[in-house]
Amino acid sequence: MEITGNIKLIMETETGTSKAGKEWAKRQIVVTTNETYPQDIAIDFMGDKITQINNFEVGNPVVVSINIRGNEYNGKYYNSINGWKIANTVGQVNNNEQQPAREKVGDLPF
Repeated sequence: MEITGNIKLIMETETGTSKAGKEWAKRQIVVTTNETYPQDIAIDFMGDKITQINNFEVGNPVVVSINIRGNEYNGKYYNSINGWKIANTVGQVNNNEQQPAREKVGDLPF
């Protein structure tokens, strides 16, 4: 899945140690979607994916590839949105903009 919008907030990196003794790192961004009713979506980047965020600033237009995860804990259900790729949307064009349809020419002189 992908979320397209502008970066509203970039949080500092959080680190810790799991119960199993493994080190972890997480960094969160908030993206405001470009919809009729804009939504602020918090997206977590984990581990080595965090470095991708270093190339971006608040206000940048982006498209973020995400996975949605859900789990149950003590009878309650929780969701998380994890980003695994972030790209700048400035300068991206679709195929029709790169190669517009050609005009049909009636009678050619040759």
